[in-house]
Amino acid sequence: MRFAFGTLTALPVRVHRWDRRAARGGMLAAPVAGLVVGGLAAGLGGLLLLAGAGAAVAAVGTVAAPAALTRGLHLDGLADTADGLGSGRPAAEALRVMRRSDIGPFGVITLLLVLLGQVAAVYELYDDDAPARAATAAVAAAVAARAALALAARAGVPPARAEGLGAAVAGVLSGRTAAAVAAAATAVPAAAAGLLSGPYAALHTALAVAAALAAAELLRHHCVRRLGGVTGDVFGALAETAATAALLAAVLGPA
Repeated sequence: MRFAFGTLTALPVRVHRWDRRAARGGMLAAPVAGLVVGGLAAGLGGLLLLAGAGAAVAAVGTVAAPAALTRGLHLDGLADTADGLGSGRPAAEALRVMRRSDIGPFGVITLLLVLLGQVAAVYELYDDDAPARAATAAVAAAVAARAALALAARAGVPPARAEGLGAAVAGVLSGRTAAAVAAAATAVPAAAAGLLSGPYAALHTALAVAAALAAAELLRHHCVRRLGGVTGDVFGALAETAATAALLAAVLGPA
């Protein structure tokens, strides 16, 4: 838990160990960190609505909370990964692009579209007068984002570098364990949605999380093929991709 919250959130949790055993526990607990982040995001959106803010302001607050609770690290990783992949350069050069402190045009465009997509999706839920669906979607997105990291930390997914977060967590989970984490990350938000809104909401949420994990896996596969493995930046990109896909999936289909 300390590794998960200390590395995947900005909450005041100090990480005392950085070995493979701690990394394995951290990846196992990653969706729990997502549950807390998602709950806080949903809570902020709900408070803004209660304070009289409109759907747009509540949506911005709901999306801003996870960014603040991670100090923007996942968004930074998304931008760096977009710049590296968008450069079209060989793996070694693309990795050097990703390590730069500046953000290039691919990163800027990707950040803009992703954040707009997230805010638009949450706004649609609030604007439909469905605060329970919006809250469930926020939680599901945050949990799916961290479950995507657990899937990327399974055996057989190599690190692109010998150092950094990617190297620390790459391969720490077996395929079976990573699949169990993903299943739990799908079941918990779905169960919560079912309790709040009924069986259709439970199924809808489960499908949204599954779509989010599939989208992250597609990106992970592409990054391994292009970069030779995963890095800390790739992990951030996977988290944001999963969160965005989950939110967009949440607004699809009948209400």
